[in-house]
Amino acid sequence: MDAIFIPQLTKASERTEEVQVDEFLPGLETLTPVRGHIQVRHQGNYLQIASQAETIITCICHRCLKQYNHRLSVNTQEVIWLDENPDQDDLPLEREVPVEDLVETLSPDGYFYPSEWLYEQMCLEIPQRQLCDRNCPGILDTIADDSSQETLEKPIDSRWASLEALKKKLL
Repeated sequence: MDAIFIPQLTKASERTEEVQVDEFLPGLETLTPVRGHIQVRHQGNYLQIASQAETIITCICHRCLKQYNHRLSVNTQEVIWLDENPDQDDLPLEREVPVEDLVETLSPDGYFYPSEWLYEQMCLEIPQRQLCDRNCPGILDTIADDSSQETLEKPIDSRWASLEALKKKLL
């Protein structure tokens, strides 16, 4: 996806540009290309971005460690303010920031990168708790036969023998 030059948006039809997406995003490992669209609308002092996109990723279950496929879907909107000085380097390193200042800003003479924005939106949709199934039992402790169980019960190191004896007394 090509970067969008923000001043060029003011000359576009209805001050809007729509980008069709059908590609793999750098840094995001997916099984299928990300497919959808992004709409960028210039609203004077801010950009209004809307997107619908989806892809399939491979996750690893946090309980049983099996791999499974998960469909990522993004259907979101965001406002990015246009500010002459979005990166003010002369500010102190530590300062209190009001909640109103916790917004994205871009230079009105700069570029908007749809692929980076969509990558960030996709990453936000990756589930924090990855489970292959709601009833996933987790890693099962299976022992093949009784002979292997006997080797597990015997202390391997003689220094653990007294602890093993105490354990058997308590059981």
